[in-house]
Amino acid sequence: MKSIFCTAMLMALCTASAMGADDRDEIIRLDVDARLDYQRDWNDGHTVSDNTGFEGKYLVIRVDGNITGNLSYSWRQRLNKNHNDGSFFDATDWVYLNYDINRWSLSAGKQVVAIGGWEYDRAPIDLYGCSVFWNNIPCYQIGASAAYRLTDSDRLSFQFCESPFFRTDYRDMYAYNLMWSSTHGIYSSLWSANLIEYAPDRYISYLALGNRFSFGKVALEFDLMNRAASRQAFFFKDRSVMAELSYRPTAKWNLHVKGTYDRNATTTDADLCVLSGTKMTMVGGGLEYFPLANSNHTLRVHANCYYSTGTNANTADVMQDKTVLFDLGVKWTMNILSLKRK
Repeated sequence: MKSIFCTAMLMALCTASAMGADDRDEIIRLDVDARLDYQRDWNDGHTVSDNTGFEGKYLVIRVDGNITGNLSYSWRQRLNKNHNDGSFFDATDWVYLNYDINRWSLSAGKQVVAIGGWEYDRAPIDLYGCSVFWNNIPCYQIGASAAYRLTDSDRLSFQFCESPFFRTDYRDMYAYNLMWSSTHGIYSSLWSANLIEYAPDRYISYLALGNRFSFGKVALEFDLMNRAASRQAFFFKDRSVMAELSYRPTAKWNLHVKGTYDRNATTTDADLCVLSGTKMTMVGGGLEYFPLANSNHTLRVHANCYYSTGTNANTADVMQDKTVLFDLGVKWTMNILSLKRK
């Protein structure tokens, strides 16, 4: 079934290339994003020296364009990310082709793994304090997906891709993801049901419910996630909650407060993101100022501070018990090239 699905998706994309609809205007757009920060990390009142000081957080290039009226492409490369196993693709967030036909969209390549939730959905360069789950989920993998617009406001998609937890010595591991995204008035959703192979022939399931409410200048994002596998209770033993309230008084300012809670009360090794024994709470907030923002260039200055308390079974994570992380930085987006058909 795995090989049949992949073959069918690739055949559909090849057919798309041959069909060719009316060309869109923009055939290539090249943008560069950069973010540099100064941060201070305190643990129980003591400075964590190797995580304090100036840091280049992100340097990203993104290329988008349209080959035909229905066939488009997108590529995002993180230039400051390490390559594992000597693979250039490790630093590639995504590179894929997408074909639209009527209400269907078919895509194949390296993609974002279709897991629900607004914290997960946001670009890493636009995030500050994050949940334990977010900090440990490898969210870009090679695969194929098919999406169908149920209505103008509802979209249902299925994705078959490489497991985020594949091993370098055993790559034959996969994830099956079903996602519903919608917008209805003040409410928008990013819900998913996921079945992910975390070890050969062993699976963990996710139920991720991302909810967003917009009230003019105020927005509330509230994510609920439940994770379960064999030999453990299905509900509430292994869970994460993420909530963010933001207020944009003007187009140049954005203020937010955020809290996350990650809990794994199971005794299994199925969850590789929030390890067994974790009970971690994080709260904080910050502000963003946009002195320049237009269609081609954006400049942002940001400052935020987060505090975490509890037990994090993953000692490699920054946020541990009694951790304070202060961050001050700047991000800019530059449009380098925009080429349109005459």
